[in-house]
Amino acid sequence: MIPRIALAAVTAVAATAALAGCASSSAPSASTPSSSPSTPPAGAAAGSAFPVTVTAANGAVTIKAKPARIVSLAPTATEDLYAVGAGPQVVAVDQDSDYPANAPVTKLSGLTPNLEAIAKYNPALVIASQNSGGLVSGLTKLGIPVLIEPAVANLAGAYQQIDQIGQATGHLAQAEQTTASMKAQIGATVKQAGASHPYLTYYWELTANPYYSVTSATFIGQIVALFGLKNIADAADQASDGGYPQLTEEYILKAQPQIIFLADNQAADGGQTPAIVAKRPGWSAIPAVKDHEVVGLNDDIASRWGPRLPQLVTEIAQAVEQASK
Repeated sequence: MIPRIALAAVTAVAATAALAGCASSSAPSASTPSSSPSTPPAGAAAGSAFPVTVTAANGAVTIKAKPARIVSLAPTATEDLYAVGAGPQVVAVDQDSDYPANAPVTKLSGLTPNLEAIAKYNPALVIASQNSGGLVSGLTKLGIPVLIEPAVANLAGAYQQIDQIGQATGHLAQAEQTTASMKAQIGATVKQAGASHPYLTYYWELTANPYYSVTSATFIGQIVALFGLKNIADAADQASDGGYPQLTEEYILKAQPQIIFLADNQAADGGQTPAIVAKRPGWSAIPAVKDHEVVGLNDDIASRWGPRLPQLVTEIAQAVEQASK
């Protein structure tokens, strides 16, 4: 998703030409194909049979027994683990995993992993969003299985990743309950707000000065597309942008978006607010600003692709309903 599990990631990638969101800072593109969970052994209770083999982004990974000690090096993976009921097995999470509040946050980094520091937690499983610094090969040599769960391309990929993490940790049944609940919540929200609003245009702001946005081809773009809105960034996209074009201020002013979503409103991500946007030269004439349709999102939720996605969809739906009045 766009991943801070999205903004830090987007900001980092924004420094290069190919933006790819990732929550902890740099990372795989939001268009990276999602991993698919393997099928549980025939006749086995959901998620209860070990050894189990799952196919993650780094290939087939066999987990010999239910992992009693898990280290998460990615904020989305951390949220997934707690959502599927594997929280009691988590012994350490990376420095960017700020949710849930009771997660054992450490100084570990998924961007620049310290293999020795990770190994000190004696993990039976490590989950990360990217294979940085020889993470997979290094830990594999120590007999520690690693799952690489990168940013997903669509909702189906998010659901698959949660199910896969559930299977790998011995909680497939709860993982399937989690994804079923997510699907139901998102479906109900879209139904209430309506799935067709082609007359409403929007601008999704990842960063300001420079102004980076997302196209409809990205994970976030597909989430907003559930409501049938028109994305002003689509016309500016180039192949080299990877779905994250840099827009000029003149382009945004000319496009006159009716809704502006700020994924850079928290202090750590730029501190942009509706009030600050309104004070930008010329922006007061934009319909979204005039009609008070500038939405400050929860940056973490807007940059991750985990179990809190229904909350993001609800934030978008509320803006759509307000703009439709």
